[in-house]
Amino acid sequence: MRLRILDKYIFREVVLAFLFAICAFTAVFIGSGTLFRIAKYITDYGASFSSVVKIFIYGLPSIIMWTFPMSMLLATLLTFGRLSSSSEITAMKSCGISFSRIAAPAIVLGFIVTVCAILFNEHVVPWSNTAYNNVVYYEIQGNTELKSQDHIIVKELAGDRMERLIYARQYNARDEILEGVTMQVFNEEGKVTHVENATFAEWRDEKWIMHDGMIYDLADDQRTHTMKFDRQILPVKASPRQIVREQKKTEELTMRELKDQIQIMKAQYANTNALETELYQRITVPMASLIFALIGVPLGLQPTRTPSSMGFALSVVIIFLYYAIMTLANAIGRSGAIPPMYAVWIPNVIGLLSGAILIWRASK
Repeated sequence: MRLRILDKYIFREVVLAFLFAICAFTAVFIGSGTLFRIAKYITDYGASFSSVVKIFIYGLPSIIMWTFPMSMLLATLLTFGRLSSSSEITAMKSCGISFSRIAAPAIVLGFIVTVCAILFNEHVVPWSNTAYNNVVYYEIQGNTELKSQDHIIVKELAGDRMERLIYARQYNARDEILEGVTMQVFNEEGKVTHVENATFAEWRDEKWIMHDGMIYDLADDQRTHTMKFDRQILPVKASPRQIVREQKKTEELTMRELKDQIQIMKAQYANTNALETELYQRITVPMASLIFALIGVPLGLQPTRTPSSMGFALSVVIIFLYYAIMTLANAIGRSGAIPPMYAVWIPNVIGLLSGAILIWRASK
């Protein structure tokens, strides 16, 4: 019973510090970035009040997402620093309570925050990023012309089943041309039965016309019939505007959509390092919340007369080191020097080892 009360006490203290840190770091990010962008939109484009409110609200989820790990670190540093400076940790140990038992509530909270951050990053952040970009591009900047884009993907579904998949290496907005076009037709079992490749497809007379291509009919994944063509209608009803509006930026994709796009682009031998790096970071960045809890608890127990100031200072240094290593690992993964799946784990592995060492030393 005594331990259960102690767990609730420590857990509550860490939660309150975590919520404070979320608000503090979010305010810092808003003041250092969001407000400057809003001011630029107002001065350069005359953004309306309603548009400014929209981008402020839609921009919050992506900011909050990045504050989860650093808030967990600051919360553990402040909480255990205060408990240590007021001799509460000493009193707990004198009652025979081990360090691991004292640290357990904070580590459990770190795990909970990690799970919640992954779900938040999957279900809320992509949607808010799409809404944010739409408001900026269409409402504030007032763009009506289409943008040229790389890696165009169009899916035609029958319920949950893929009927037709069209991939284009690039969309040329000026000439309304899709370059490097591939169309795949699927049967009811999800297997490719028909493939058409074309050098380009142009939008003319309200339809897409492919040029200089090849048709492949397949049976059991084996090529059974081929035929060249000079001109061929691409059976896609969507106009250039509809196609471009349906395309999403990387930060607007969910993990499932990222996996699908990576698979499609790999089938076309396109470079997917950037997408794979983004995909794996959707897991590694939220996991930093748990890792920072492992680091923050033993560091917070260090004796100090000014736990709050030391907590802030330590959190700033650790956060800087982590995100510096993460940025470097991100660049390595995107370059292909190391497979993205391994590169993005570098900062977490370093953090996990550091946390394990600190906890081992604190438990002695």
